[in-house]
Amino acid sequence: MDRPETDQTIRRLIDPFNKKGVEITEATTFAGDLEFDSLTVMDFVAAIEDEFDVIISMNQQAEIETYGQLVGAVHKLQADR
Repeated sequence: MDRPETDQTIRRLIDPFNKKGVEITEATTFAGDLEFDSLTVMDFVAAIEDEFDVIISMNQQAEIETYGQLVGAVHKLQADR
């Protein structure tokens, strides 16, 4: 799966979590723009891990602040499989 395909899949997965209807860009932040709390983050990460069959470590999660960083990380995890 190339990066644009990864992006489209994550956009589909994020939709139910985007309660405020925030426009998702590469720079959209999870804590600030989307106002995700820790439980929402855990649920969203679980959805991504299930969809892509990858594991996003706690260390990786701590480093990912923006939507673009997430797409890049998931794309890399897929390539490394």
